Amino acid sequence: MYQNIKFEEKDGVVRIVLARPPLNILNIEMMGEICVALESLLEKDEVKVVAFFGEGKAFSAGVDVGEHLGESAKLMIEVFHRIFRLLVELEKPTVAVVGGAALGGGCELATFCDVVIASENAKFGQPEVSVGVFPPVAAALWQFIPSSKRALELILSGEVVSAEEAVKIGIVSRVVPPEKLNEEAEKVIAGFSKMSGAVLRYTKRAAWVLLRENFENALGEIERIYLDELMKTEDANEGLNAFLSKRKPVWRNK
Repeated sequence: MYQNIKFEEKDGVVRIVLARPPLNILNIEMMGEICVALESLLEKDEVKVVAFFGEGKAFSAGVDVGEHLGESAKLMIEVFHRIFRLLVELEKPTVAVVGGAALGGGCELATFCDVVIASENAKFGQPEVSVGVFPPVAAALWQFIPSSKRALELILSGEVVSAEEAVKIGIVSRVVPPEKLNEEAEKVIAGFSKMSGAVLRYTKRAAWVLLRENFENALGEIERIYLDELMKTEDANEGLNAFLSKRKPVWRNK
């Protein structure tokens, strides 16, 4: 059924593996499959936790830059953001297991999860500004995390940070040695699987009381800024095309 992800549902645990190694670039087709997988869980009260993994050397290096251009940009944003709206609607604990890089849209997906377990060699960053765009989901969500000043700096600078610093910022839960990553992840997943699915669902709902409406309102306005304003600038198109051409962008500040 799926060509770009692996999906497993067993004993109340759903595992979704991003399966476009080595970098698990998120294209529209792959993001659509994630949406289908999440939609299939909406009425399944027996599912207690959803965990995301990356196959290969990265969790995900982000959304396909080529799909930011032209007519595909609107569809790309719509499908990508549908993932996060579904994760909110699901009201189930989510876990991201990150070995290697989580960048751009991959970083947004990982850090949107309730628990983020990273290996010591993992890296996190939102480098979109270096190619002329910005990360809409991070812009909406990261303002609510404890170290929001540093989080905003990452969005504005495109800086990539280590897993250790990501913990200090508040976008990662814990860091373990690479050889312990899966073991630690399974401990966390097993802990959720022993809980009441109903209690977890209402706890997640309660935890999102303040954030749910604020996130949706913010994301809607950010989508408008991104598609109707940013994507009509010369620099956004220059940055994306320069990345695809493997050259440095020449900014015109317009």
